[in-house]
Amino acid sequence: MKLLSDFFDRDVLDVAPELVGKLLVRKFDDGKVIKLRITETEAYRGEEDKACHASKGRTARTEVMYKGPGCIYIYLIYGMYWMLNIVTEKENVPQAVLIRGAGEYDGPGKLTKALKITKDINTLNISICSQMWIEDDGYCPQLAVAPRIGIDYAGEEWALKPWRFIDKRN
Repeated sequence: MKLLSDFFDRDVLDVAPELVGKLLVRKFDDGKVIKLRITETEAYRGEEDKACHASKGRTARTEVMYKGPGCIYIYLIYGMYWMLNIVTEKENVPQAVLIRGAGEYDGPGKLTKALKITKDINTLNISICSQMWIEDDGYCPQLAVAPRIGIDYAGEEWALKPWRFIDKRN
């Protein structure tokens, strides 16, 4: 079953752990389809979260985070890796889930490279997108939580939040 926008229209701390175990589906221009089980996510919770891009408010880069549930937020890090995020919550509440891993791809940059994800799909809504969507096949992961990765710049309070969700079966 394909996840619809109402699944994403909730607090990121509810959505992020529930995305673990779901299937990330990528359809390529040649018709080929790849399905990968999401193994790891991270939650970024609005303007108050110093690790969230929206912590500095609305910018050209973060405008998509204010568009509402299910919007795809793609950004580039280190000038070479695209990061795949799904916006949660209502319009004007900038929260997003980073997809950190799926299938055999154990890093967000490796994942987007393997799935040929670029900024071309930025701002599309994953619940109606024909190039990528998320399905629920009933799989129940065994969740572990941990601090988010690579956000020391946000300060200890935010760096230590246990907002990374991992399927222990992987």
